[in-house]
This record gives sequence, C-alpha cells and structure tokens, in this order.
Amino acid sequence: MFEWIAYISLGLFAGFIAGLLGVGGGLIIVPVLAFIFAAHHFPEQYVMHLALGTSLASIIFTSISSFRAHHQHGAVNWKVWREVAPGIVTGTLLGSVLAAYLSAYFLKVFFVVFVFYVGTQMLLDIKPKASRELPGLPGMFAAGNVIGVVSSLVGIGGGTLSVPFMTWCNIKLHQAIGTSAAIGLPIAVGGAVGYIANGLAVSGKLPPHSLGFVYLPALAAIVVASILTAPFGAKLAHRLPVKKLKKIFAFLLFTLGIRMAWSLF
Repeated sequence: MFEWIAYISLGLFAGFIAGLLGVGGGLIIVPVLAFIFAAHHFPEQYVMHLALGTSLASIIFTSISSFRAHHQHGAVNWKVWREVAPGIVTGTLLGSVLAAYLSAYFLKVFFVVFVFYVGTQMLLDIKPKASRELPGLPGMFAAGNVIGVVSSLVGIGGGTLSVPFMTWCNIKLHQAIGTSAAIGLPIAVGGAVGYIANGLAVSGKLPPHSLGFVYLPALAAIVVASILTAPFGAKLAHRLPVKKLKKIFAFLLFTLGIRMAWSLF
C-alpha cells in the first residue's frame, strides 16, 4: 500500500510541476523512483536503469497531452520537429543501449551533475541569447543526437536542452517550448523502447511486473496521477509568480541532487 501511495503522490506532484513550470517531470520522477526502488530492495545494479526507463515511458503519455495543447495554440514548429526528430530517435536509442552497459553508480553521478546544471540554470535564470540561425539537416541531426543521448541517460523529455538550443537559434520562446513538448514524444518513445529491449536481456534479475527496465506498477500510477494534475498546474501558471516558483524548484532539485550524491558514499 505504501508503494502505491508513493507512486501516486509522485505522479500528482510531477504532473503539477510539469504543468506549472513547463519542466518535464523526469527530473523529479527519476531520483524519487530510485529512492523508492532502493527502499524496496530492487537489485541495486539496476535501480537507476529501472528509474530511467520508467520515467521515459511515463513521458510518452504526458508529452502527447502537452504537445496537443501547444499545437492548438499554433506553438509547435513542425518543420523544426521533422528536421530534429531523426537525430532524436537515434540518439535516445543509442543512449539507452549505452545505459545498459553503464553502472548504476555512473548513471547516478551523471544524473546528479545534470540536476545541478538545471538547478543552477533555473536559479540564475540563465538563458542563451539568440545569436545564430538553425543549422542545416546534418547539424540538426547532430543536435538531435546530443539531446537524445543526454535525455535518455537522465530520463527526461529533453526540454532543458532543446528549448535553450532553439532559442539560441532564433526560435521564439513560445514556439521553442511548444516544439520542445512535441520533441518529448520521440525522446520518450525511443528511450522507452531502448530501455525495454535492453532490460529484457536481464529480465530474470528484475522485480516482478517489469517490462525490461520499465516497472509497470509505478508507470501506471504515475501516468494516471500526473494526467490529473498537469492541467491544474497549467492554469495556475498564469496566476502565480512563476519566476519565484522556478527558484523554489531549483532548491528542490539541489536537495534531491545532494540526497542522491550522498547515497553514492
């Protein structure tokens, strides 16, 4: 019962934050799932793999509802999406394959470093200045690969990377956010497929109800709960001081990052 309450609570909070701040819930879902899985004595060497795979699988559902809303407001640049999506897919598949060969310790260290990077970016409100145009197809493919690999290794929808990249390339912020929401779908699908496929090779060592490196009970609870609270968070985004809330969220990320870093020792 405690396990289900924890997953549902996590989904409610992650959905609310995603709707309120436009930040994918993966930054919250991954560390909390890692703590829960460790507390339930899941195989230590696969705790991070399960947390990352489950997070990416949950983003499949949240990204669909998110980019549909942005599309209705004309905020998705589908030309950019078509150019970057092939690199995104190959990058996320590559990242998930790479993760299968990396230790849980390395994945934790990588995640902690990334969390501190995002937290600092939010706390100081660091935004790249528009200083160039979008690259050609080879450049977009390369950028998609980088975004895909990193997103797959940290279990997120890629917004913290794709939005700065697009604003740097003179895409208006509202279009960058909307397009990033759409980019989250190929990231999530490619990453989830990769984690499932690579996890099947060690399925005998994983907890019951796992599909590869995706833990289905956690996935179901998080998806249902986050779908309920994401619209509520989106409505409040227009009424609450989002800049101040981002700073509070940054401190939350630092807290989770420090907690996870402490577990390394």
